[in-house]
Formats: sequence, structure tokens, C-alpha cells
Amino acid sequence: MKPAYEHVEFGEDCSVRVYHRRLPRIPFEWHHHPEYELTLTMNSHGKRYIGDSVNEYEAEDLVLVPPDLPHTWASNRSIEPSSPQVAIVIWFDGDWARRMADCCPEYEPLRKLLRRAACGLAFEPPAGKSMRDRLEQLLSSGARDRLGAALDILCTLADAPGQPLASPSAFNQATAGPSGHEPERINRVLSMIDARFAEPLRLSELCAAASLSERTLTRYFVQHIGESVGRYIARVRIGHACRMLADTSLPVAVIAARSGFANVANFNRQFRAAKQTTPAEYRRLFAAVGSPDKDASTRLTERSPSLQGKRKSAVARR
Repeated sequence: MKPAYEHVEFGEDCSVRVYHRRLPRIPFEWHHHPEYELTLTMNSHGKRYIGDSVNEYEAEDLVLVPPDLPHTWASNRSIEPSSPQVAIVIWFDGDWARRMADCCPEYEPLRKLLRRAACGLAFEPPAGKSMRDRLEQLLSSGARDRLGAALDILCTLADAPGQPLASPSAFNQATAGPSGHEPERINRVLSMIDARFAEPLRLSELCAAASLSERTLTRYFVQHIGESVGRYIARVRIGHACRMLADTSLPVAVIAARSGFANVANFNRQFRAAKQTTPAEYRRLFAAVGSPDKDASTRLTERSPSLQGKRKSAVARR
């Protein structure tokens, strides 16, 4: 299932884009874009798809999605039926956020937030309530007011509890790979893992690629990636398997082998531990939402006038 590309327009005088979306239901619209996206969803419950992560969500769901990670929410009914479902979206550029951190020490937390959100980050309910309390300023007609509110929210989230979502290999294949913001030695290891995840990988080989000792490489991974080398490799393999389950009809045993798992039993066990579901059920979830929807209200062009599908003529203005 190929994600559509969304073109986000900021305007000539704006550093961030804030979008207030209200609708009776949230259709499945699988898409990606090069900006970071912070989305607060209210009066809604359904399923949230972030890369290869599929989770139920409830009211005041707050998620930060990194660049080019395919994502969507899907909900058929509001929690309060008489009111619309609401999504408050903040889009911002990663390089802009890093420049803010470079020139203003007050915004140093932005760097930490981007590092934590490398694979998507779902925040705990108090964070969503905190953002909701800032909506008046965030939705102000003044660009400066919106910017101030957005920066305060993002800096606050840098230390807020959250759950990583997608596997490292879940990104759009046209843009997947090392981010360029980790040290060069770590990038060499990430490139090797990305190219050879389906093979047995020894820690000694990775250390040789980075010219680091095992102890130092392990410390660097925890510091810059947020987890151990072994855990990262496992998530890459699971992410590759998720993509094949969603995009192909290959047997589970073939997918397991091509994703680097020695046998199906081990694959099923690790997959369930990572995704809280079986490979077969995961495939069914994507098959159910990935089929064409004849309801015009779910078309990408009606989801967001800046969302570009395969044909440029489908683009409309918000």
C-alpha cells in the first residue's frame, strides 16, 4: 500500500503550520510528508496507523510523527455523537527546529524531542490535556501567537512520557536510511543493518564498521538511538516483516525468512511481543482498510486540499 505524498504549505510569513480539522469521521488516508507533524485528536476513538504501528486510540490522543513516516488515523464515530471529531495539527521543519536550538539555548529541548521522535512518539494523556489547554493561543489569528504556543508545547513535550511507535525500517523506501543527524560512525552501522538485516549480524562486524569497541558502540546506540543494538536490529526486522505483510500476499514463512528470522515459531513469538498481535491478524487489519473506499467523503482530495495523490490534478486548496 503506497502512501500518498502530502504537500504542506506554511505561507510566506509562518515558521509553523497549524491546522484545525473538524469532521464527522476520520477516513483512512495513508500518506507521508517531509515535515514533522504533531497531532492532537479529540472526541474520537479508532485505530492509529503510524508506520508499521497499529494501535487503538481514545480522546486527546497526542502523537508526534517524524518526516516521511507514513501515517493515518481512522475512526467511524465520535465519542460524543452530537459533536464533530477534531484534530489539531502542527507541522514544522526539522532543520528549522535544530536552528532554533542552535541559536537559542532556551529551545535546546527541541533537539531532544526530535531525537526521541525518530520513529514516532505517542504521549501519555496528560500531555494531550496540556496541549488542549493551549488551544486558544495555538489557534490565534496572529502568526506570532501561534508560533509562541507551538514552541512552548514542543519544548514541554521534550521531557513528557511517551511510547515509541514504528520500527526503524517503517519509513517510505524512497527516503529511508540514516537521518544524517547521528555521528558518522553510528550512521555507518545503521547503513550496514539496513542493508543486511536479513542475515545473521554479529556485534563484532558492526563494531568493525564503526571502528569502535563493543562497549563504546553499545553506549553510543543507547545515547543516540535510545535502545540497544540487538533491540534495534529486531525492530528493523519486524518492521520489514510488517511492510511485507501489508504489501504482499507472500506466505508468513517466506516473510519470516526474508526478514531475518531463523524459523516461523521464533518470528511469531517476536512479532506478537512487538505488535501485540499475530502476523496473520496484522495482515488482516491492513487488508480491511487498504481496499478502495467508494464513499466520496474518504477521498484523499477531500481529506486535505494540500494532500497530493498520484495525479497532480487531484490537488485542491484548503
